[in-house]
Amino acid sequence: MAAVTGAASGVGRLLVQRLADAEGSSVVSEIVAVDSEFADLRGVTWRIGDVCDPGLVSRLDGVDVLVHTADDRSPESKPVRRRQHNIRAAQTVLTAAAAAGVPRVILLTSTMVYGADPANPVPLAEDAPRVSDNSEGLMGDFAEVEALAERARRAHPSLSVTVVRPAPLVGPELDTILSRHFSAPRLLTVKGEEQHWQFCHVDDLVSALAYCVTEDVRGPGGVVTVGSDGALTQEEVEQLAGMKPFEVAGNLAFGAIRRLHRARITPAAEVELKFLVHPCVVDCAALREAGWKPAYTNEEALAALLEAREGKHAIVGRSVGRKEVTITAAGAAGAAAAAIGTAAAIRHLRRRKGS
Repeated sequence: MAAVTGAASGVGRLLVQRLADAEGSSVVSEIVAVDSEFADLRGVTWRIGDVCDPGLVSRLDGVDVLVHTADDRSPESKPVRRRQHNIRAAQTVLTAAAAAGVPRVILLTSTMVYGADPANPVPLAEDAPRVSDNSEGLMGDFAEVEALAERARRAHPSLSVTVVRPAPLVGPELDTILSRHFSAPRLLTVKGEEQHWQFCHVDDLVSALAYCVTEDVRGPGGVVTVGSDGALTQEEVEQLAGMKPFEVAGNLAFGAIRRLHRARITPAAEVELKFLVHPCVVDCAALREAGWKPAYTNEEALAALLEAREGKHAIVGRSVGRKEVTITAAGAAGAAAAAIGTAAAIRHLRRRKGS
């Protein structure tokens, strides 16, 4: 019996439906959908519950593997509340699973835990060190969740905890800092640095999670990475996206984002900007060696991202209207002008908000 938290929407809903459609596996003989509300899904058993409530343990009777997807990744969520939810939910899921005698738990984090750095090899090995970070960005959330997983393994030797780390997610209806980056007038680049892009289509993530459920895939240290094979260069991405870059010095880019984020003008934290300009590409060795392959190439995943963002506009990670984008684009004759244009658009937005 397999259970999925966050089953009413997003990745959880897609995973529940995929498992329900699977045939010939004793693990998925019954699918338990766990969420605070029902959804219209066929072939599943609903158990209503809150992933942050210790009473979750009563919803896990008879479960052989539990997949936790009920996290918050929205750019619009307040960082403190998002962190509280993500940490409490993961902690509750792990504690409840151990108390209910669930043999396996699969947690969902991100390749962000490797950190983005110009010195990163391309690709990174799955067992590359995880960064220790407590910043308010999503990377800090995921680092805390993985620390909980490590403690759970030590505290509950009979509980197997697998952490699945997808590359930056793309797909229909996904609103992320990455998708907003490709909704800007131009692509930000840092002077003297070369970016490499790797994506993970949400369908590939769901496929990989289902594979981990049915085949019990376990990478080194309980880590499994998911993404398209290889990577695209910055030049290839610009050509495929039909977008021009604007190049700025690293201290200018990171300093500006730091100030804008502190002022709550942009949801993008400085650490998240680094993933848009520095490489973080992974080798999905555990899944590959187990026989799983992604259905999407990086080119196809990028095309899906661009299609999903068509008609939408953003500046420094903040969704805006066409008029504000025009203000910025008109001033972006060079790196300095682009920064000035962005600042002008942000001031315009703040004045409108205040009025």
